[in-house]
Amino acid sequence: MLSRVTSLRTRPFTIIAQDLTIKADGSAITAVVDVAEELLMAGPRGHRVSIVDYDTTRRIFYEPAGCPPGTDYGKGVAEEVLRSDVRFHAQNVYAIVMRTLARFEFALGRRVPWGFYGHHLYVAPHAFEDANAFYSERDHALLFGYFRGTSGKTVLTCLSHDIVAHEATHALLDGLRDHYTDPSVRDQPAFHEGFADIVALLSVFSLRELVEGIIGESGTLSEEGATADWLKHSALVGLAEQMGQELSPSTARCEALRLSARLTPDPLALEKPEFYAPHRRGEVLVAALMETLVNVWESRLKYLKMDPPPPDRIFEEGANAANHLLTIAVRALDYCPAVDLTFADYLSAVLTADKELFPDDRPYGYRELLRGSFEAWGIHPASAQPDGTWVSPKTPLKYEGVHFESLQRDHDEVFRFLWENRGDLHVYEDAFAKVNWVRPVVRVGPDGFVLRETVAEYIQKIEVEARQLKELDIDTPDDLPDDAPVTLYGGGTLIFDEFGQLKYEVHKSIENTTRQAEKIAYWWESGMYGAKGEMGVPLSASPTDQFALWHRLRMIGVSGGYEEAAR
Repeated sequence: MLSRVTSLRTRPFTIIAQDLTIKADGSAITAVVDVAEELLMAGPRGHRVSIVDYDTTRRIFYEPAGCPPGTDYGKGVAEEVLRSDVRFHAQNVYAIVMRTLARFEFALGRRVPWGFYGHHLYVAPHAFEDANAFYSERDHALLFGYFRGTSGKTVLTCLSHDIVAHEATHALLDGLRDHYTDPSVRDQPAFHEGFADIVALLSVFSLRELVEGIIGESGTLSEEGATADWLKHSALVGLAEQMGQELSPSTARCEALRLSARLTPDPLALEKPEFYAPHRRGEVLVAALMETLVNVWESRLKYLKMDPPPPDRIFEEGANAANHLLTIAVRALDYCPAVDLTFADYLSAVLTADKELFPDDRPYGYRELLRGSFEAWGIHPASAQPDGTWVSPKTPLKYEGVHFESLQRDHDEVFRFLWENRGDLHVYEDAFAKVNWVRPVVRVGPDGFVLRETVAEYIQKIEVEARQLKELDIDTPDDLPDDAPVTLYGGGTLIFDEFGQLKYEVHKSIENTTRQAEKIAYWWESGMYGAKGEMGVPLSASPTDQFALWHRLRMIGVSGGYEEAAR
């Protein structure tokens, strides 16, 4: 059954602000969010997100939730009803996934595709009985499990805001940067996990209702006022302590926030084996961003010059800080390299993305605080610029024969530009090369400044046997078989300004023998190769198993790498 609303551009939906264990005045905290209005079928089923509520464990197909105008299954409803009403569960995941999609599209200034062939992302709120949830590229789906918690009640992962936003982020990141699921440097899979947590947690903190509920439960201001330390222990630790109370410590999905809220910065942490697994390593990224959140929050409150600031302003400034950081974090994806992403690359991308719209870092000092939080963990910008941002090309480039209008959307036009400047742009002539996508963007700053750019990604690839690596001056492990197939990747991101001139090229050269040797040694030592010994290719036919595996390791507390997972 179809329903149509033409007079409004958005419609409100009630959602769970975090999960049913988070309480304020003894009740679960809900929030009302605006979702883009569209012609909805029962499910809900829209043009991008389709709820298909099939339980594979019990083989039950729940009746699709009807969504005529004005329908809101969570408005003014008691907690026990929210827990048991499958129609509300469908509404909750639909609204959170659509809200996450909208945040990405707002930050990036364009539509965002999924990472698979097709337009619909399918979402199963009660997919199976298991303490897990994951994104499946093969199934074009987000799959949410359920299980019996420590209290004896059924725990539904589809009612946890951060879990739903986390899985939606995996799907969106896969659509934006599909090579980030390939075997690569150690930071890249950790980034997929850590970034999904960052988006999820900042989405949660951008809800004023939750911030008010958590701080309101934690007590009054300290004598020092609303300092970063007080905010950290009132908001971050307060939320961390309540999240996942139904879970045992060994299966807590929300452990990333628990740990990041308490982790003491260590500049050598990433060199320690305990931070090798993707989910554990990703916690460092989460810790750096959440530390930035409380520092920016404190900075915004100081700027008010109100001593002490009234509670309403504390809640409001916290939500505003989370909103701004979330926008910066997502927008930075356009300034990241196409392959072999490191935390250092991401830091330079974040700093560049923010500087493009906010050349002046005053009054809150976001970029200064970001650098400080990352550097406390030993993460320094990849760029050699004093401010950590990417450097514009210094060598004059050739634009003859390149048409500006086509450059904004045509893969072949971008490749012509690449080929004409292959020496200056680090394009290896003897490798396969392909422009993956070209995306014009329009971004608007808070002062009304409009930034128009075109972003393009290209990939290079060489397929060789291990014995041929020596001819390329790439060192290999001594016990690596000579006939082992190896795929080497390179590539980059091109950012053009509104006049078709190249502003930035963020590249990873396929000819960087040191980086390629380090990757091969990492793949070989960690067991990151296929059944036939091939390296540099996806570990399975589909990333489905990969995300499910990462989340399973997270649930059971495994801190090792792929070789430990295999055992």
